[in-house]
Amino acid sequence: MSPPGNPTAVAETLAWLDRAVIGLNLCPFARAVRAKSQIRCVVSEARDPEALLGALCDEVQLLLDTDVAQCETTLLVHPQVLTDFTDYNDFLDVAEAALESMGCEGVLQLASFHPDYQFAGTDADDVTNATNRSPYPTLHLLREASIDRAVAAFPDAAEIYDVNLRTMESLGQSGWQDLREQCRRDAARPHTGANPAD
Repeated sequence: MSPPGNPTAVAETLAWLDRAVIGLNLCPFARAVRAKSQIRCVVSEARDPEALLGALCDEVQLLLDTDVAQCETTLLVHPQVLTDFTDYNDFLDVAEAALESMGCEGVLQLASFHPDYQFAGTDADDVTNATNRSPYPTLHLLREASIDRAVAAFPDAAEIYDVNLRTMESLGQSGWQDLREQCRRDAARPHTGANPAD
């Protein structure tokens, strides 16, 4: 599910999802959801955090009101706001509080992705940060029940983080840059209905 918005941002985000998240198996649960077209990728044109918070709350309510068979998860891409990672990171507390105020505790989770994502204790150029580096700042809404089912079906779920770090270290900075360039090329292709990684 990819509603109209900024077509370039949608295309680049989905190419990153296919090449990096699924292609490198950074999230073993993403492939099936993508194959069933149960991922909503929407671009917010918000230019300030208040407008983005409103867009996030709208997407939360939409996800709550939508059958899981139609939409499992939502990627809210916001190219115009929180482009600085520190500002983005600070906003996550506000976003989490909004989810809690909407009664989403135990129902929805928020995951975070950003072009300049940096884990605590790492250098900015540490390639392992790339596990959470998306083409644009992105807020990811996930259903907790779906996460629980996926984890139950994947006995090594606790090892995903460590495996991802080894994957990125093996890929290296040059490999990551090559993958990002491939994502841009994929996004520029006319849409055929097939996943670029297929």
